[in-house]
Amino acid sequence: MTSKHILIVEDEEKIASLLGDYLKSAGFRTSTQNHGDRVISQVKKDPSDLILLDIMLPGKNGIELCREIRQFSNVPIIMITARVEEIDRLLGLELGADDYICKPFSPREVVARVKAILRRLHAKPLSQNLVIGSICLDDKAHQVMIDKQVLDLTPNEFGLLKVMMSQPNRVFSRNELINRIQGYDFEGYDRTIDTHIKNLRKKIAERLPGQEIISTVYGVGYKFSASAE
Repeated sequence: MTSKHILIVEDEEKIASLLGDYLKSAGFRTSTQNHGDRVISQVKKDPSDLILLDIMLPGKNGIELCREIRQFSNVPIIMITARVEEIDRLLGLELGADDYICKPFSPREVVARVKAILRRLHAKPLSQNLVIGSICLDDKAHQVMIDKQVLDLTPNEFGLLKVMMSQPNRVFSRNELINRIQGYDFEGYDRTIDTHIKNLRKKIAERLPGQEIISTVYGVGYKFSASAE
């Protein structure tokens, strides 16, 4: 089996080297980039299975890069930041990042996060499609279609929709959704679930205007409406 390729985008040489050592020990193939202006061409030339993306970089910063990458790829992205402001975390995830890690961090924790995301992404698909109204989720193809048109979703958005469509009208708490799509407890991630849900609703609403497909149950969580048409 070919080793999964992890691209480390980090301008601090010691951190990049440390992450590379731990990921290689875990069986991954790694490459590094230390300048924001060279990331896009590298991603297109040598596609990776996951990107560790620092926010503070010379040239283009991680937020700009995440936005650009999402225009042509749904590769999983874990943002790395030394900033503690919530806006940075939420903005990164709103642009399509899958996770974030704050410096200083444990390299073992980074490896665990990488494994969890890739495990989720390559989990055994459902035996059949989920079809509710005009929404069809094909887990094997990792694709969602509305009225036979593909809906462009990030891995986290796809995961959220799959979980809720698998049990329509059931209310899922934020913690349940975190554990189901991330595969581990992630302190502080519950508010970013709201951001993913907001983005998912927006994309669905563009195809099904005026319909409340995903409902908020205040004080509890979210549910997918089985009456979606």
